[in-house]
Amino acid sequence: MQFEARKYGEAIANILALDADGNRLMPLANGTCSSTAARELIAAAGAQRLFPASRSPQAALAGLYLYFSCREDAHDIAQSVNTAEGSYWHALVHRQEPDPGNSSYWFRRAGRHEIFPALLAEASSIAGPRFGKTWDPFAFIDFCEKARQEPGSALEQTALKIQRAEWHLLFDYCASPT
Repeated sequence: MQFEARKYGEAIANILALDADGNRLMPLANGTCSSTAARELIAAAGAQRLFPASRSPQAALAGLYLYFSCREDAHDIAQSVNTAEGSYWHALVHRQEPDPGNSSYWFRRAGRHEIFPALLAEASSIAGPRFGKTWDPFAFIDFCEKARQEPGSALEQTALKIQRAEWHLLFDYCASPT
């Protein structure tokens, strides 16, 4: 999957340019905000200005904060978005906290999401058929938990790449027009 930051407009592209243009491998756990400048730009602009015609501006904003590992900001927004997308971002925040039980709770609230088939395809292209025939976010929580116990390993790299693909897909779903 090729992520193209400019697809979401100049403001988003400029913010994502502060850390790898949307291709950052976010930590599996305990990341700290990677760009104070990005955090300030996101806060100053807000959801309606950054995502004026998107499917879910607030959810996209939560995702943008999470990309930079600004977890508290992402959490505050995600928990206020009472949709599957808000619950999904909320689950990702807690998976990265790491709080696998809380992440599972929010994935149950999110339910089966429209990005799951594409995410399974991306995960399969990264890791082979190990994830079965349907995407299971609970199995991926377990996978991430195991991977973070093996820093620097191939398993960790696989989890990081799948997590990035998941971010790309969910961000695109939320930030794109309906």
